[in-house]
Amino acid sequence: MLDNVVKKKKGIWQQSLNWRTALLYLLPSLILFSVFLFYPMGKTLYLSFFLTDRQGEANVFVGLENYLYLLESEAFLKSIKATILFVLYTVPTGIIISLFLALLANEKLKGIGFFRTIFASTMGISVAASSVVWLFLFHPSVGFLNKIIASLGGQGVDWLLDPKWALLSVSITTIWMNIGFTFLIILGGIQNIDEHLYESAKIDGAGYFYQLRRITIPMLSPTLFFVITVSLINAFQTFGQVDILTQGGPSESTNLIVYSIYREAFVNYQFGTASAQSIFLFLCILVVTILQFKFGEKKVHYQ
Repeated sequence: MLDNVVKKKKGIWQQSLNWRTALLYLLPSLILFSVFLFYPMGKTLYLSFFLTDRQGEANVFVGLENYLYLLESEAFLKSIKATILFVLYTVPTGIIISLFLALLANEKLKGIGFFRTIFASTMGISVAASSVVWLFLFHPSVGFLNKIIASLGGQGVDWLLDPKWALLSVSITTIWMNIGFTFLIILGGIQNIDEHLYESAKIDGAGYFYQLRRITIPMLSPTLFFVITVSLINAFQTFGQVDILTQGGPSESTNLIVYSIYREAFVNYQFGTASAQSIFLFLCILVVTILQFKFGEKKVHYQ
């Protein structure tokens, strides 16, 4: 009886020691997350219920009025529409192009390494540098794109000045910027597929497109699932290229939610409504991610 009590106490002491050791290892991460994630998140939620001064300090408690104001704001509703369209423009198109380039780059051809480097090169270019390059390409008078159109007998397009074209122009820039990352991830996934699957399919007389549909895409589904999830989150958080190319214009056609938050907080100094928009954006990303895991993961084949 005494031995059982002693063993039980030793077990409890050992378990407590394991917990303390685990917390000690996790302490640096917990501190970083607390300073750069948990505290800002809590502060944002807190400020979303207040009217603030120009320094961002809470002045008057207004409860849910900031959220109700957003739902009635025409500018915010336009921002939501622009963000949804931007996500629809950039995510599917970027992934399809990256998949196509990865399939090309996976072919065993002489000099294919050069093309792999070219396809992935956009990943090494900053948002600011990429946006400036495209700013010149989209220029209405000296831009390269309008010169091509003029040489073909067409009329130049006001890419960044026309509300009908501005969001599409920013989307094209974003797709070009993100292709390098998605291309590398998808190419790595393709190269990890077992070659014996293709050899068996060739012996059975399967063609290229049958192999693509029955082997490549199913075996690549975990990689595609990851890329789609990350691309969706990144699309909702787009800021740099909007700030450099259009500043949310013209007529707020490119005023994505993140840029709207920036203008509300650091131009209009309305930190309360900006915080409410931030919470709304967080909930949007959370819902999209949950739906992605709930419905998208069912089509993922891990083996």
